[in-house]
Amino acid sequence: MFPLDITWLEIALIGLIVLVGSTLQGSVGFGMGLLASPLLILIDPRFVPGPILLSTLVLVSLLTLRERHAIDLHGIGWAMVGRVGGTAAAGLVLVALPGDRLVLLFGFLVLAAVAMSLSRVRLAPVRPVLVAAGLISGVLGTIASIGGPPIALVYQNESGARIRSTMSGFFIAGTILSLAALRGVGRFGLYEVRLALLMLPALLAGYVLSGWTVGVVDRGYTRRAVLAVSGASGVVIVIRQLF
Repeated sequence: MFPLDITWLEIALIGLIVLVGSTLQGSVGFGMGLLASPLLILIDPRFVPGPILLSTLVLVSLLTLRERHAIDLHGIGWAMVGRVGGTAAAGLVLVALPGDRLVLLFGFLVLAAVAMSLSRVRLAPVRPVLVAAGLISGVLGTIASIGGPPIALVYQNESGARIRSTMSGFFIAGTILSLAALRGVGRFGLYEVRLALLMLPALLAGYVLSGWTVGVVDRGYTRRAVLAVSGASGVVIVIRQLF
């Protein structure tokens, strides 16, 4: 059922990474791709972007249902306008770049996403900002499974429930779009589905755990921790590809 070139030790490590990442996303609204992508790509580059996107689709569907009362449908609509353009641009990049260059680009995208999340820029969820954030999210999400930071920046001053539900709703539509683009360029098939299924048990456990942590997790400390880990992983990826 599962890929034979992944050892049991790696499966255990994958489970731990996904458990932490899904708990984080369930608690603060994003973080699964930001934490898991740069770590899982070190185990098998094929985890990114398709398998993480597919598994995250399951998670965000559950999160949207859990906090559907706080969702901003108007904001999601305008962000999706930008996401369509960003996804199309990312598809062209995936076709044009060879594998090693793509991994190197991924490392830089991780660092860009970390820098974006650490930014002190304060943005309001108005139409032009939402479209621009959706565009950037489409590029980052389709290439590197890290579409959260642009949207998180826009909603970072909203309530926790509004951030989590709106980002999850946006991720549902955006992830489906990204998976379709990946399928169209030959980057998503049966092997990627198997990798996603490998992550599913830990992801569901993280979702359940986030129901307990959502009210007590300090979002500031959690975000700094995940950004530090992701930033370090991005540096490792870039160094490996350059040297």
